[in-house]
Amino acid sequence: MSKKNISPEIQNKLRQLPSVDEILSRPEIQAWSQTINHERIKQQVQQVLNETRQLILRGETVLIDPDTLAEKTTNKLQALGSMTLKECINATGTVLHTNLGRALLADEAVDAMLKVAKHYNNLEYDLDKGERGSRYTHLTEIIKELTGAEDVLVVNNNAAAVMLYLTALIPAGSEILISRGELVEIGDSFRIPDVIQSAGAVLREVGATNKTHLKDFERAITPETGALLRVHTSNYRIVGFHKMVPDSEVVSLAHANDLPAFKDLGSGLLINLEHLGLPAEPTVSESLVAGYDVVSFSGDKLLGGPQAGIIVGKKAYIQKLKKHPLLRALRVDKFTIAALEKTLTFYLNPDYAMQKIPTLRMLSQEIDTLQKQAEMLQGMIERETTSYHVAVIGGRSQIGGGSYPGTYLPTALVSLTSDQCSTSELEQALRLGPHHIIARINEDHVQFDVRTLLSEDMRVIAQYLKAIEQKNQYSH
Repeated sequence: MSKKNISPEIQNKLRQLPSVDEILSRPEIQAWSQTINHERIKQQVQQVLNETRQLILRGETVLIDPDTLAEKTTNKLQALGSMTLKECINATGTVLHTNLGRALLADEAVDAMLKVAKHYNNLEYDLDKGERGSRYTHLTEIIKELTGAEDVLVVNNNAAAVMLYLTALIPAGSEILISRGELVEIGDSFRIPDVIQSAGAVLREVGATNKTHLKDFERAITPETGALLRVHTSNYRIVGFHKMVPDSEVVSLAHANDLPAFKDLGSGLLINLEHLGLPAEPTVSESLVAGYDVVSFSGDKLLGGPQAGIIVGKKAYIQKLKKHPLLRALRVDKFTIAALEKTLTFYLNPDYAMQKIPTLRMLSQEIDTLQKQAEMLQGMIERETTSYHVAVIGGRSQIGGGSYPGTYLPTALVSLTSDQCSTSELEQALRLGPHHIIARINEDHVQFDVRTLLSEDMRVIAQYLKAIEQKNQYSH
């Protein structure tokens, strides 16, 4: 826009804009020089002034006083130096919420990570021998004890584990036999067929989606066959007219043809959870007893630890994996090892694990306990606020993380609406606020599932609902 086309009123507003130096000289802006260098601060000031100038040119109403522009600059500087990975409150009731970081770690596991972060440690040093050691030894004995495996290897996630053993244990170009009903997508568009092909293997589907028989595997075995693979359908379940081959039969067929049998177990259940009312699921040790040569599973799902891919099985196979060059790209760091080792020690006493590991503790909460917690949160909200209509109702929680698909746990929900704003506006205010409270919306109500709330979360929710109420009162 040329100056000839700018009205005198707009030209006058542009002349009133403070200079860059005027904004830079303000104490609240100068305070940032301790953490951000001068040039970056100057760039943020210039950006604020340019944005304001464009608004003026468009004829929009905008405040141009130094206080307002300094505040806008401060907001940009805060955003520049803040972390994008933020702490959230999970009020959705999904215990293993993939989008919210899956399993919470036990306090002791967090402490173990802090110790190795703040101090030198024996990550790859053998204290007994006084010489170089291996990072993989720290987890070997505890996992062998808990699963009955001959040997153990831990990598950075379960997809990496599958890729590693398919790459290292069968000749390139060999066929992998897998049931059509197990060709799952494991999240974020990653699919088992893609993992198999990226490992240099050839996918050979057997059977039908809903029914696979042993004879389907038998007919598919050729001289090009490299292995038989079973994949736990973690994130979906076939119901009705279906049949899958028992593990023992798959393993026997593989070994009768001098082929290895692999199993991707997915969530990695170490202890049976049927006593919680959950359906039967194969545990890691049961899969090894069935005879599989290699079994892999996740560390951050039902196991309740950090993200990791745990590989257990026969020593001859695991030793080959440890020597493969791909392992270097997939290895875990000291933080994962520390958190996983500490988490696994709780499983030496399954009853203790149910108490100490947050995932298991959340799954095992009784409905009576959840009802009392919900009533407590309802009372806190009603004492702190006056504009919300609050009720405790029944509901269902999900396990999440691809575990126990189609299975729900009874729970208690705190359900509310506001006299001051719509349900979507309230949900957004909770989500974008300083505590990032992630709630449900159902039937035009905001709902908090207390199953996934920590004790301190309830106080935060009540107080922030009060803050939203006060802000709405002020704005109106």
